[in-house]
Amino acid sequence: MLSNSVLQRLASWCPWLLSQLRDEPKLKQPVKVLVTGAAGQIGYAIVAMIARGLMLGPDQPVVLHVLDIPRMADALNGVRMELVDAALPLLRGVVATSDEAEAFQGVNFAVLIGGWPRKDGMERKDLIAKNVAIYKSQASALQQQAAPNCKVLVVANPANTNALMLKEFAPAVPAKNITCLTRLDHNRALGQIAERLGVHVADVRNVVVWGNHSSTQFPDASHATARTEHGEKPVTELVADEKWLREEFVSTVQQRGAAVIKARKQSSSLSAASAACDHMRDWILGTPKVHDSGILRSHPTWLERSEFFS
Repeated sequence: MLSNSVLQRLASWCPWLLSQLRDEPKLKQPVKVLVTGAAGQIGYAIVAMIARGLMLGPDQPVVLHVLDIPRMADALNGVRMELVDAALPLLRGVVATSDEAEAFQGVNFAVLIGGWPRKDGMERKDLIAKNVAIYKSQASALQQQAAPNCKVLVVANPANTNALMLKEFAPAVPAKNITCLTRLDHNRALGQIAERLGVHVADVRNVVVWGNHSSTQFPDASHATARTEHGEKPVTELVADEKWLREEFVSTVQQRGAAVIKARKQSSSLSAASAACDHMRDWILGTPKVHDSGILRSHPTWLERSEFFS
């Protein structure tokens, strides 16, 4: 019979032995992630994705800061309750607030979804004036409260202009740390090509989206490839229809957001949340593939001023 001391020692080893048997990943120190407009459709979709590790990886615990306007306080509290009820292992806490200073306090990553919503018949440019006050206020909170190297993704439309406003109103924040979402357009382009060719979307590579996140963007498949049973082939060769690539493909991607609004009477939510996770994951963790992101660039000859573009 084993002595009590031996039994106690074996018992003390059990957690370690179980962790080895389960091959549990060694977790990093928790980081703070802010989601603004968190009670809205995109915010509701993305918070669980972040807490499940789809944005920062399966070994990165997070404390979620969720922000929305005061009249959305009850809905925001509902989001907080659902996050708690989901019992997500990587989620180490939720701060739900309508106070910008509290929301931005010490955050390492910020996904700015809050803004005036785009409705049926509206272009993204129609939202500019309505978003000035929002982004001026959030820029101040970002500059004063966030962690020094906080990385920011602007999702709210018009994303390029909102990102530029954020940079103008928060000059102390490095320009390289502010980006805007064009990954949704990139993913839409991938989806169109994959459907056309009858391949999995993961087998399509090197699609590029140029310009602004708007109906003037230009999805470019000229260097794209797709993996087939005969190896990797140029998309232009596989499609074998230059007119489709030049016209229907381009216009479908350009107008996809409007088509979604017309169909479901609300703007893209699930796909936007997924694209935001893709954007941040590839930015933070890296990727060997081509991906699209809206970034700040200045050029003295062909750009009149600093602009965010893909």
